[in-house]
Amino acid sequence: MTVKFELGLDSFGEVATDANGRVFSDAETVRLLVEEAQLAEAAGLDIFSVGEHYRAGHNDSSSPVLLAAIATATERIRLGTSVTVLSTNDPVRLYQEFSTVDAVSNGRAQLVLGRASATESFPLFGYDLADYEQLFEEKLELFMELQQKESVTWSGTVRAPLVNQTLHPRMREGGIPTWIGVGGSPNSVIRAARYGLPLMLAIIGGHPKRFAGHVELYHRALLEFGKPAGPVGQHSLGLVADTDEEARETWWRYWEPVVSALAAERGFYAPTRDRFEREIDDGALYVGSPDTVAGKIAESARDLSLGRFDLKYDIMHLPREARKRTIELLGGEVAPRLERLLAKEPANV
Repeated sequence: MTVKFELGLDSFGEVATDANGRVFSDAETVRLLVEEAQLAEAAGLDIFSVGEHYRAGHNDSSSPVLLAAIATATERIRLGTSVTVLSTNDPVRLYQEFSTVDAVSNGRAQLVLGRASATESFPLFGYDLADYEQLFEEKLELFMELQQKESVTWSGTVRAPLVNQTLHPRMREGGIPTWIGVGGSPNSVIRAARYGLPLMLAIIGGHPKRFAGHVELYHRALLEFGKPAGPVGQHSLGLVADTDEEARETWWRYWEPVVSALAAERGFYAPTRDRFEREIDDGALYVGSPDTVAGKIAESARDLSLGRFDLKYDIMHLPREARKRTIELLGGEVAPRLERLLAKEPANV
């Protein structure tokens, strides 16, 4: 049986601009996300996901509320998170929020759980970064028990114990699809395999093929833990336009100031046009015409044995029309091209 390759969109709720360069308000951006999810469904895409961030210009801090709003405005497209920072969420509350989203959406909810690369949520909610690993490990254990058991008794060091606790509304039997997001840590890969959870690779720089070792480790660990084979997905940034030149010029205009700010904040390399071009040609930026982007996704699918690819399409102040055009082209032109390419030379999923 051939498994359908899944193509989705990721948003971090980054503020858009209009055709005249006016910056949208936070509220306008939230409403735009609902419109874009509707457009993604109309374009035939499989998944629409939002992140979880706590900084100016990002409006995805309440992803369950956003997804519930999108659920009432759509009918088919699956709804998830590009990352949920489990370390600073309470697993009990998270279960209740996403069991509600799953009910509202008639079984379309899913999650990607991560430890957080942006750490603003730790001081915001009163957590210590020194507890980074322990917080995630204990909370993942509890969250999986809540999904898989009707009545849970649990104790740990990161929250109050539970005794024969049953939560409501109940999730569907077995819980909702839950992926582990990995930015590069082999320990996170092994953790995903230990729980038998799908693996989502966040690849935002360098050639994606450098993650092939992580995929091999994941499949080897699944066997060692006696778990069935699990899917691998990829999250990367990009934009689709009618021509390669238009896509490159548009993305550079908005990508450069974002990366410059991150370089100053985190010690990244300063962006240059040459490095930008190399990242498109031989790296992790999926920027170009439908032919170019489809070809690049197909290459990654084969290199990494992918079953899913999510394009993170919004970036600070990217115009609304460029965002919407990306969605239209990804579903209407990239998806059928990708299907043909993978039919000729399938990924080893």
